[in-house]
Amino acid sequence: MEAEQLEILSFISQHPPFSALPEATLQHIALNVEVAYYRADHMILTTGASIHDLYMIRSGAVEIYRRKGELYNRMDEGALFGQMGLLMSNKVRMSARAIEDTLVYCIPEAIFVQLCDEFDTFADFVEVEDSARLRNVVSTHAAENDLTTSKVRTLLSRDPITIACDASIQSAAQLMAEENVSALLIVNPEHDGDDEDSDPLVGIITDRDLCSRVLAQGLDTAHPVSEVMSTELISLDHNAYVFEAMLTMLRYNVHHLPVLRNKQPLGIIGLTDIVRYESQNSLLIVSTIFQQHTVEELQLVSEQVKHCFVRMVNEDANAHMVGSAMSVIGRSFKQRLAELAEEQFGPPPIPYCLLAMGSMARDEQLIVTDQDNALILDDSYDEAIHGDYFFRLATFICDGLAACGYSYCTGDVMATNPQWRKTRSQWEDCFADWIDDPKPQALLNSSIFFDLDGVYGREKWAEQLNSFIIRRARKNNRFLACLARNAINRTPPLGFFKDFVMEQDGRHKNSINLKRRGTAPLADLIRVHALAVGSRSQNSFERLDDVIEAGILPKGRGQDLRDAMELIYMVRIRHQALDIEADIEADNSIEPENMSDFERRNLKAAFQILSNAQNFIKFRYQGGRL
Repeated sequence: MEAEQLEILSFISQHPPFSALPEATLQHIALNVEVAYYRADHMILTTGASIHDLYMIRSGAVEIYRRKGELYNRMDEGALFGQMGLLMSNKVRMSARAIEDTLVYCIPEAIFVQLCDEFDTFADFVEVEDSARLRNVVSTHAAENDLTTSKVRTLLSRDPITIACDASIQSAAQLMAEENVSALLIVNPEHDGDDEDSDPLVGIITDRDLCSRVLAQGLDTAHPVSEVMSTELISLDHNAYVFEAMLTMLRYNVHHLPVLRNKQPLGIIGLTDIVRYESQNSLLIVSTIFQQHTVEELQLVSEQVKHCFVRMVNEDANAHMVGSAMSVIGRSFKQRLAELAEEQFGPPPIPYCLLAMGSMARDEQLIVTDQDNALILDDSYDEAIHGDYFFRLATFICDGLAACGYSYCTGDVMATNPQWRKTRSQWEDCFADWIDDPKPQALLNSSIFFDLDGVYGREKWAEQLNSFIIRRARKNNRFLACLARNAINRTPPLGFFKDFVMEQDGRHKNSINLKRRGTAPLADLIRVHALAVGSRSQNSFERLDDVIEAGILPKGRGQDLRDAMELIYMVRIRHQALDIEADIEADNSIEPENMSDFERRNLKAAFQILSNAQNFIKFRYQGGRL
């Protein structure tokens, strides 16, 4: 061997997975390696290009990017990249760029294939063994569907155009003409930026409003714009997906959606923006729900939900997308049933808010679900005067949901239970008691009620109640410690030697419940972290974004959790879809013999990440004494 080849041999033998290979094999590799040099900012690999080498960084640093240009990973000496392209049709899955002058070893594809065939340790390393490889699996799946990874903020082409609520209608029209926009956001010039519970936006006005509310009515354009603006502002968070925007427009029959970040407007998207992103699976079922006039008609529509679910899965929608779509459909059934109840029993005697709880509130509902709901009543509520009306309304809604496939809650967490029909003040007192005195039942309730969302009526009350919960819980270390203890009660199904641990009794004996042993404990521990950092997000993926930003997790652990959650949800979702297609009752359980090798290997990695996260939470909130 020449000096250069001896140096290559010495280097690769120090780094996995080569460090576990025989000396003769290492010598063969060293003799066939080619050396390449890339200056800083030079592209090494470009997405979609052909690839026929495995790359190993000898010196320097490399950044890896997803299809959409987001940074995926940053690597330095000894790291490998390019293996996913070699494993998947010789096409680069993620681009690579040298961020400083970089020297790489290029290992030919033929040797890579030989190593994978002959050495299981090598194959495991480049395929599935650690969280980085699990991340490749998840990101590759997500990259296959642009719609599922496109967020509404990517549609924004300009900053929002705003006008004060006391400006004249004529001024608004002139501004729209000057800026060539079809809508303006109306702001309160006296808004106090320090008030978390108030909004800077008070309304929106569109070109259609100017036509129908001003010109058609012969209104004096000197009047303030506040007289003709729409005050029921339908908006989206900047983290919402394009698909969610489409569903929201269908649900509320609006053509403009403000996009907000921490209640501050980033811009407006219009119907034309959505049309460009519309997919074949448009879930027009949401629009159909609001066209029905009886429970029987809604029941017929509900039969389409399973087929809709299967179509989304077959079109490679990711877990967040499927959960969001199913949750929007569930909310739409609840909202339409509330509207029908008011048509039957008359307008409500006092204001109220219909709540969704649990997975629906988190935008994580799947096809196997029951109903969790409650009512917030105005503080003027009098049981003797108003009790009968709200009992009948709650019964109508819950019975209607059951008819539409949302089974009654076995724990009786429904608005038909008078315990869960409370006034605004009573709800605050209730949550304050749970947080200040975290008894076992209070902690059990917390896993359901701490995820709540307003569905119909005074939906703002739900936001305000959430704000109250976040402020109260964040300051109470004892409550967070108890909630953390609760979050580790359900452990992942891994034995001492990382074999799967099966359910031991019941209908699903010798299977793994992916909800009870996977997604549910993930949601529980993420909720603890989210409350600790004061996150206002509801969805577990979005809560995790806030937790990562707060910096309370060890480096890399947040992304590991995200990938583990996506993977477990993907397996759970796909097997429910397979059950439906086979005309079998879908459930949350899966038998190991029904898993592919891919699922089996990657689920073990995901469950190990969950186990590590549960170990960390013990020390984070009670010094290891949970």
